[in-house]
Amino acid sequence: MQTTETVSTAHADLDTLSPADMARRFITEQQGAVAAALRASDQIAAAAAAAAPRLREGGRLLYFGAGTSGRLALLDAVELVPTFSWPAERAVASLAGGPGAVHQAVEGAEDDAALAERDLLALAPTPRDVVISIAASGRTPYAMAVLRAARPLGALTIAVVNNPGAPMIGLAEHAIVLATGAEVIAGSTRLKAGTAQKIALNTLSSCLMVLLEKVHGNLMVDLKATNAKLVARAVDLVVRLTGAEQCTAARTLQACALEVKTAVVALQCDLAPDDARARLAARSGSLRRAIQDPL
Repeated sequence: MQTTETVSTAHADLDTLSPADMARRFITEQQGAVAAALRASDQIAAAAAAAAPRLREGGRLLYFGAGTSGRLALLDAVELVPTFSWPAERAVASLAGGPGAVHQAVEGAEDDAALAERDLLALAPTPRDVVISIAASGRTPYAMAVLRAARPLGALTIAVVNNPGAPMIGLAEHAIVLATGAEVIAGSTRLKAGTAQKIALNTLSSCLMVLLEKVHGNLMVDLKATNAKLVARAVDLVVRLTGAEQCTAARTLQACALEVKTAVVALQCDLAPDDARARLAARSGSLRRAIQDPL
C-alpha cells in the first residue's frame, strides 16, 4: 500500500472550509513532514557519513528525480554553489524529461526507465560519485532505473522515498524513508511529502558540507561572495573571526580574492594570501586546523 496515495477521511471537508481554516489545515499538516524527517535522521546521518569520503576524493553529487522530487533535487544542487563554493560541475541534477521539466511538467517521462539509464550514463559516474534518487512513491520507474544502473558502476547509491517498504529501498545502499502518510489533498505529494524531501536533502547536503570543512563553527566561511550583500557578509565574517577592524578585514579579503578562510588565515597567522591558501590546502581546507596547527 502506498501511504502517500491514501485518501484521508480527516480532510473530507476540505472544500467546505473558509480560507482561514483551509490555510491552517494545510500548514498544520506540514508538521508531519518535520516529524518524518526527524524519524529518518539516523538514515540521513549514515548516508552523509558514507558519502563524505567519496566527495573528499573529488566525487560528485548526482541527483535524479521526476516532477516535484526532481525540482527539489535541482534546488538543493544549485544552492550548494553560492552557499559553500561547491563546484557546479560536482552537483548535478537530472530531471526526468530534461531541463524543460523544471518549468513545465513532463509527467510521462517518469515512466521511462531507458531514459533514466541514458541520463545516468551521460554523466559517466565513477566509484567516487554519490547518486541520490528521489521519488515520493518509491517506485517511480525513472528513479528505480537510476539506482539499478548506478550500483554496478560502483557509485554510492542513496534513495529518498516517502513510502515504507517501497521497492527503491532495496535498490540503494542507503535509504532515507520519510513516512509522511496521506496528504490533505489525496495523492498530492508536492505537499507534506515534498516538504519532507526538502528537509532531508537540505540536511544531507548541509551535513556533507560541514564534514567537508565548508563551515567553521556554524559560520558560512566558504560562501561565494558574488554580490554586494555577500561581500558585506564575508567582511563581517572576517571581522568576527579575527577581531580585525572593518577596513583591515575588507582590504585583506580583497587581496585574498574574496575567500573568507584565506583572509582569516592570512590575518591570524600573518601570512601572504598565497601562503595562507597553501596552509589551508595542506589541511584539507580546515580553517580550524589552519589556525591552530603550529606546523
